[in-house]
Amino acid sequence: MLLENQANVNSYCADPYAYRRRRTHEVLVGDVGVGANNPIRVQSMTTPRTRDIEAQVAQILRLVEAGCEIVRVTTPTPADARALKDIREALLAKGVKVPLVADIHFSPNAAMEAALWADKVRINPGNFADAKKFAVEEYTDEEYELELERIAEKFRPLVERCKERGVAMRIGTNHGSLSDRIMTRYGDTPLGMVESALEFVRMAEAWDYRDIILSMKASNPKVMVAAYRLLAARMDELGMTYPFHLGVTEAGNGEDGRIKSAAGIGSLLEDGIGDTVRVSLTEDPEFEIPVAYDLARRYNGLSAGNTGWSILTSAPLPDTRNPFEYAPRPTRELALGEHVLGGGNPALVFVRHSGKLSMTTALGMNRPVGRDALRPDALLLPLRSEEDVPVWRNIRANAGLMSVQPALIASFEGDPIVGIEADAFHVLLTEGEDSRNEIASVCTLAAREDRPLLIEMKLLTAEPLEQMAEHEFDAVYELLRHARHAEELGVTRLILALRTADRAYRIRAYRLLDSLLREEGRDWNIHLIVPSGGENLIDASISLGSLLCDGIGSSVEIEGATSSHAERLRLAFNILQASGARLTKTEFIACPSCGRTLFDLQTTTERIKQRTGHLKGVKIAVMGCIVNGLGELADADFGYMGSGEGKVNLFVGKTCVEKNLPEAVADERLVGLIKEHNRWVDPPEDAEGE
Repeated sequence: MLLENQANVNSYCADPYAYRRRRTHEVLVGDVGVGANNPIRVQSMTTPRTRDIEAQVAQILRLVEAGCEIVRVTTPTPADARALKDIREALLAKGVKVPLVADIHFSPNAAMEAALWADKVRINPGNFADAKKFAVEEYTDEEYELELERIAEKFRPLVERCKERGVAMRIGTNHGSLSDRIMTRYGDTPLGMVESALEFVRMAEAWDYRDIILSMKASNPKVMVAAYRLLAARMDELGMTYPFHLGVTEAGNGEDGRIKSAAGIGSLLEDGIGDTVRVSLTEDPEFEIPVAYDLARRYNGLSAGNTGWSILTSAPLPDTRNPFEYAPRPTRELALGEHVLGGGNPALVFVRHSGKLSMTTALGMNRPVGRDALRPDALLLPLRSEEDVPVWRNIRANAGLMSVQPALIASFEGDPIVGIEADAFHVLLTEGEDSRNEIASVCTLAAREDRPLLIEMKLLTAEPLEQMAEHEFDAVYELLRHARHAEELGVTRLILALRTADRAYRIRAYRLLDSLLREEGRDWNIHLIVPSGGENLIDASISLGSLLCDGIGSSVEIEGATSSHAERLRLAFNILQASGARLTKTEFIACPSCGRTLFDLQTTTERIKQRTGHLKGVKIAVMGCIVNGLGELADADFGYMGSGEGKVNLFVGKTCVEKNLPEAVADERLVGLIKEHNRWVDPPEDAEGE
């Protein structure tokens, strides 16, 4: 791994505890500036056949009306590339001037033609001059250099034409389509993705061309985040300032696609990485634009002059993560009733009730949600007075009647109540308040009952972020002091949590908490809490996604009074799924449609979801064509890929087992394959419990 020197390990961003946008130079795409002091730009890609000018223009007009600033069009052949001229003229006739990007795979000839008509040409270094055969062979250094010379012969004419005509270029690496040459030397890794792009950047720079934007897309947010971070660190090391285009490729559709995109893209934007975004949904592209704007607007207000808010620290705060690899901090395994928290186990989901305690409430909170019949792993219930004790005991006595028994966590307000049977105890503290007596009494009870203790600190962050100072992280240190005191009182199984309404501060506070625990060699678990509300989908996805992709968090909770228990529970499980922290349903890798797609991708994906969406932990790829299909299919258990008009190839892993099946029978044959490999279960009968 590059940058193994710990002093340089976090150079991927200016400050892990402050927002400062990464320094880049401006690249013009037509009249639209990307990078430098420009706002984060929003773009999308059209879906009709490229030479269907009328359909292309109609969709581009809808995209522009929705707010799309840059439009990409697939150009698989020189004839498709020439169609860009007609598309542009038709748009200008309607008074619309929007930058057009030619999307190139496999064909240098199409790229050369596109450079005559496009404002930007996107090439994929994995297939620009390479045919992917999944071949494994060893290259000597001399043989490797000869391969680069061969590629340079095909690449230089395109660079010279782009330079002559003032056309920008995106060097867009995809995790699913790395060349065999890169795979042999670097493997299917973020490092391989970065080196694949840098090979082409070095060539272009040697020919004095720098109007380049870079991207590192993957369907797995953890891989995508690690690759962009590593690229940013390499850029910093090499003195390069190229802008980045962000996207989670093959994100899927509906809520799942939006959550996965927000988790990946938002994680990077939080650290100031990213100059233009596309949310790749398996939906009509105009539906991508509001989601992309929802992400970008959170940071565009902070981006003027490449700076935003900054916590003014007199000394650097510790950051002990490896930001280029998913490396969770070792934590202690804790039993919570029938469930297990920490110790590398999948993250648990807590649901909290803040109203009056009742048996009806507890049973309602454990009601199955959705077709996957999801239930919380733990119920956090308040015990305010002795009057609540009979109700608590009734809940405990009847917990066995629940088909899946949740852990019961007793939350005290005031002095703890003794004589109750709980799986863990919880105490809520407020930053800056004297809570020594309160926590001491709860610690005494937890130690005597030998139960885990969840200590939650409510953070008060009333000051505007731009005015924040070093002391604003004092609550994190205060929480640690209470945790150490709890340990001194005999509590050995600790869970720590922070609560704040501010997304940016929340991410950085939890990041600091985890780093401090790493420094001290503590195996205490961390419980992640995010609020719900009108913007809970995007904000919660960014907060939890960013932390979970860094391996922070053994359990999660989405709280709030503006949404139901069922809504919060579903969202929590969906974010865990998108972040790869816990799979509770089928994982779909579904590409967005484009002019290459060989069937109706939206209806096909939805149809397959309806048949197979209940298969916990099974990964199914639905791919419109071969561009990224073979690579992304390698990450899936089963694959469904277009091979011709109305024809489908079926895969098990990366092995094609059925070729050119009629689409009418392909769905049923896919189900048959899943059954043959003993991965099929019937859907639960209580599918909709909301």
